[in-house]
Amino acid sequence: MSQSNNMNIDLFREQILAAAKNKTPLSIEGGGTKSWYGNANSYAKLDTRPYSGILEYQPEELVITACAGTPLKEIEAALAEKNQVLAFEPPHFGDTATFGGAIAAGLAGPGRISVGNLRDFVLGAHILDGKGQDLSFGGKVMKNVAGYDVSRLLPGSMGTLSLLLEASVKVLPRPAATTSLRCNITQVRALQLLNEWAGQPLPLSASCWTGNPKGGDGELTIRLAGAAAAVKAAIPLMGAAVNATELDPQVATEFWTALREQQLPVFSKLGSDETLYRLALPAACGPLALENTSGDIALEWHGQQRWLTAPGDDATFASIKALTNANGGHATRFKQGSGVDPSKQRFTLLSEQAHSTALEAVQARLRAAFDPAGVFATSRLP
Repeated sequence: MSQSNNMNIDLFREQILAAAKNKTPLSIEGGGTKSWYGNANSYAKLDTRPYSGILEYQPEELVITACAGTPLKEIEAALAEKNQVLAFEPPHFGDTATFGGAIAAGLAGPGRISVGNLRDFVLGAHILDGKGQDLSFGGKVMKNVAGYDVSRLLPGSMGTLSLLLEASVKVLPRPAATTSLRCNITQVRALQLLNEWAGQPLPLSASCWTGNPKGGDGELTIRLAGAAAAVKAAIPLMGAAVNATELDPQVATEFWTALREQQLPVFSKLGSDETLYRLALPAACGPLALENTSGDIALEWHGQQRWLTAPGDDATFASIKALTNANGGHATRFKQGSGVDPSKQRFTLLSEQAHSTALEAVQARLRAAFDPAGVFATSRLP
């Protein structure tokens, strides 16, 4: 580790200890591209960007280790040189996105349905806890005394558990062949086919259906990726089933990037008094009887992740949560319009879901162990 990075750790520790002493929480931030995500707070920022750099990259071992403040595009450029990728496709939401920010947010892109969540790729982590202690949890699932695989707890924690300094993640080779197909089809038929295809040995890498939730045809785009022979064989089989056409490779790349970065029209038409809602649902869940939606909706991950825009008031959120919970899923206020009260609860609480109520006590114990003084207690994540 460089001398400058050692100095940065010392500076971070000083900030943490001062915050603990003064009982003033710190809000961890990297490039700030996801500062809108999660519950709002106005606490002092702890900027991770000075702690930057790729520490170790072993292409033959499919592992990269980097500092939290490293630009995400720098990580991806290094991998591209070796024809490798972050297979979970983390969204950037801006040019200044950092490696640590991607892990803390825990968000994954279109490829998540076929390769797994970001959490599945984290092999090890180096952190500072709320007491300023320098702790490492290694690449072979080294656990703490409580029995938790700490490196897997950081994705999605949004900086409310500890300060992530470094992480090691698994990378994968870029698929040998990739092709995208597109057709017009109803939401009902799209969900039926995607569920069928997901249970077959097909190289189905990603999917996205956009259209009106109240009926009619929408646009289904699917991505095939894997061995060249498998992709070649699947194109006529899947294309014929829905009368699909093959997309130009550049058009396809631009589409999947726009989906990952939420730059498609379905995401961009967010009124000042509206909210972009994110629905997580189990596999094989059919269309939902959605009310008060504004415009089209988007379904990805074969229907397991759904996006819709609707009024940002509490009554609308309550109805969306109730509908989603009744179908075995959960909902969040993902992004708020400029006129929506930023203090409104953004997430479905653990206590509101029968299958996750018990996790509240576990979460409380974890935070007490890692951050007894509440240094990272920004409530950004409930």
